[in-house]
Amino acid sequence: MVETTISWTWTRTADGRLVPGYTFNPWIGCMKVAPACDGCYAENWMATRYKRVEWGMPGVGVGTRSRTSAGNWYQPVRWNKKAAADNTRPFVFCASLADVFDKAVPAKWRKDLFDLIRSTPQLVWLLLTKRPQNIIAMSIAAGGLPANVALGTTCEDQKRWDLNVPELAVAKFELHPLFTFVSAEPLLGEIRPRSAPVPEVLRRYFGNSLHFDPIHRRQPDVIRLDQIITGGETNQGSHRARPSNPQWARWIRDACAECGTVYHHKQNGEWVSVSEVSGEGEHFTFPDGRTVRRVGAAKSGRTIDGVEHTGHVQVAA
Repeated sequence: MVETTISWTWTRTADGRLVPGYTFNPWIGCMKVAPACDGCYAENWMATRYKRVEWGMPGVGVGTRSRTSAGNWYQPVRWNKKAAADNTRPFVFCASLADVFDKAVPAKWRKDLFDLIRSTPQLVWLLLTKRPQNIIAMSIAAGGLPANVALGTTCEDQKRWDLNVPELAVAKFELHPLFTFVSAEPLLGEIRPRSAPVPEVLRRYFGNSLHFDPIHRRQPDVIRLDQIITGGETNQGSHRARPSNPQWARWIRDACAECGTVYHHKQNGEWVSVSEVSGEGEHFTFPDGRTVRRVGAAKSGRTIDGVEHTGHVQVAA
């Protein structure tokens, strides 16, 4: 709800300055729907620590949702005024403690949020969801996707990539957001980003092909994925972070470099390649022989083969 240290929410101005982004939560609460949810930091904070809401999960129910205060909802208006005065377009990571496209959220709340987004055109709103199949219908019901929105989805492994990226491509094709992005954080399995199933809505553009390349340089902008973010997992309460094979991040890094796709590696998490950071710690070896060491998020850093990758999507002021 204030300036954030989340590195991929920062923007770079035309003169090279980095402008901090913001986080804003219109409401709090969600339901677990995928493996990435197992170590949910929002659940650890808002349900386990502070008891603000009950977190939903299979076999338990959808949980509860709590709308934030009117004073909090006025914060983006202040940020918009400041951005206009500074001639910048800062990013707002919206619903870091929830999901905008969650079916359990009252439709009126989403409409109120979209109205707020439209009233703050100097801000670029990042809507990251684990439910991309709901984006189009819920956006239409809320009055249409605001012009200053970027859409993203979480893909922690190949299964989620194959499910979510086609849905995101269709949402971009139908709604024309500023850009689209994938958060592969936590990266829990191999992802080959040069292929995804062709969504039914777009089959007429791909003939008999069953798969398309969502980041190919020649892919039409109306469906091309603009950015991929990777990162390892961190401990959350009783949940112990699962290791991420450094080769999984390298494949995404290299594919983005080949295609000119913006790439951002946020963090290594609790585990890091033994070649990246020296020291003591529990070891884990993957079937391909690559070994990682548990050193903790504070020590693992954010380099891959000694290099930081901090690509940011630039939006004209």
